[in-house]
Amino acid sequence: MAAVIAEIFGWEFFAVVIVVALLFGGSQLPKLARSLGSAKSEFEKGLREGGRDDEADEKRADEKPAT
Repeated sequence: MAAVIAEIFGWEFFAVVIVVALLFGGSQLPKLARSLGSAKSEFEKGLREGGRDDEADEKRADEKPAT
């Protein structure tokens, strides 16, 4: 597990962070981080709602009488 984390956060990760900082500039980074955070929360909200819809569909399918 530690080896996988080391691979993810190797020197390449820091190189990507530096490139992003150069492209967006220091003043734009907080806006970028905020938009990424809101996108993540909206994605998780969609996953939760999708799971509830799947459970409701399964309940309805179980309640239907067999013909």
